[in-house]
Parts: sequence; structure tokens; C-alpha cells
Amino acid sequence: MALNLAQLRAFLAVVDEGGFGTAADALGLTQSAVSHAVAALERTLGHPVLLRRGKPRPTAFGAQVVAHARAAVAASVAITDLAARHGGAARGTIKLAAPPTVCQGLLPQLMSHWESEFPHVRVRVFEGEDDEVAEWLANGTVEMAVAVDPPPGAGVLVGEDAFHALLRTDHPLAGVGEVDVADLADDPFLLSCGGCERHVRQVHAGLPFDPLHRVRELGTLLAMVRAGVGISIVPGLVASMLVPGLALVPLRPRVVRRLVVGGPPGREWHPAVTALVDAARERDHRRVDPRGV
Repeated sequence: MALNLAQLRAFLAVVDEGGFGTAADALGLTQSAVSHAVAALERTLGHPVLLRRGKPRPTAFGAQVVAHARAAVAASVAITDLAARHGGAARGTIKLAAPPTVCQGLLPQLMSHWESEFPHVRVRVFEGEDDEVAEWLANGTVEMAVAVDPPPGAGVLVGEDAFHALLRTDHPLAGVGEVDVADLADDPFLLSCGGCERHVRQVHAGLPFDPLHRVRELGTLLAMVRAGVGISIVPGLVASMLVPGLALVPLRPRVVRRLVVGGPPGREWHPAVTALVDAARERDHRRVDPRGV
């Protein structure tokens, strides 16, 4: 039996999605078809490529195969891209990575716009922290990303997201128009230690900084603030995720993160990525919050 791209795509989907069921959903196949494709790959190569106990993960041999499989699939995509360029209309499936707050607060509007503009392009979202998003874009796991404060490049600015104090609604400063971070010094501080930590430290420049807790999951952070454990500082896009009992208050000093959508740096972009980025540019989506924050 000859090695084929369908087998490699199935293998990579299981690795990237973390399971046969989710890989099947991603590929638009049945779970049985994905399982058979991976098994056929292993028979062809003469070695197992996946450990199947618990969450599937590559064997030592499989880990070596991953990079070559990505290169082979990418070469196939590149050939398809050549045909797409001659065809004129953008088409294909684009994997896009973004941080959780961007997935919640910014992407839904962009994706709705893209869907209406490009009916033959399917965008699949991968949610990750800032460093994960950058790594996935660099290693080819995704073709497109909304990056936070990236170096200058060919991407398009789709938002400038200012940081806010996250307080309970019964906090004495919850109703003010703007709060100085120094005025929150007496409150226990909960640090969101995902991709926002450097921005939070920037807000506290020149002030004591001693977080009571370090919290990675945003849902946990919101629950802890709502329970009165402490206060926090978060991006303005968190407004789309607020639950009753919590408030966002603009901060002094004002610290902003730049949200830029684009393709992989240093490599040619998929034609559909170029089309999506151009559409974002034309949309001129400069604000991430209706209040202009």
C-alpha cells in the first residue's frame, strides 16, 4: 500500500486536535475513517506513529514523522494554491489561532464578515495563549493568526485593546469613570498569568507588585473576583465575557495591546489568508469595544 496525503492529513489532525473524534470533525470525516487512515499509515511505514492510551500522542517515531508530514501536506496545499490563484476566487480551509479574549470579543464579528465575503473559505479557530499562537503560526500548525503586539510586518491592525480594572460591582471604585492603578494598591491582586502578564506589569511600573494569586484560566479569574477574593487587571475585550456582579473600569496609566491579523512571517501566505486580511483592512476594524477602549 502506498503512502498518501489522506493518511498524513489524518495523522496530523489527530496530533493537532488531540483525539480521533475531534480530528474527524476537523476533516469532515467519520471517526472510523480517520482511524483507518492512521492505521493504514502505520502499516505502510511499518511502525506505530501514535500512542493510543488516553489522549493520543505521537510515538518517538511518530514525532519524527510530524515535520515531514507537515511539509508534504504543505507542498500539496501550495500546488492547490497555484490553481486557486489562477481560478480567481478565494477558497479552502484556513486554520486561525487567537487568544481567548480575541476569540470571544473580536473574532465573531470578523468571521461573520468573512463568511459573507468568501463563501468558499472555511475558517477554523484554534484558541491559545499569546506564545502558543505565535508558535503555531511559525511552525505551520495554523495558516493565520491574530497576534498580540507582533513585530512590524504585513499584518493588519484589527484592534487596540486597553487594559481595565476588573472589580466587583459593589467595589467603591466600580462606578468611577477612570481609576488610577495606585488607588487599587490596598486590594488583594489576582494576576492573569497568560499572555497579559507583561502588560499588567507595565501598568504597575514604579509601584509595588505582589500578586496574591496567579491564575491562568480567565473563567477562574472572573469567578474569584466575583467571589471577593481580590481584584484584577484584564483587557477590555473581557467585556464580552462579564457575568453579573463584575465591572470593568478604565485605568490610568493607559496600556494598550495591539491586535494584528496576518499570515506566517517570512513565508508566502495562502491566497485565502491574503484575501481575508485584505478584507479586514478594508473593514478598517480599528476598535475592539463600542466604548472606544
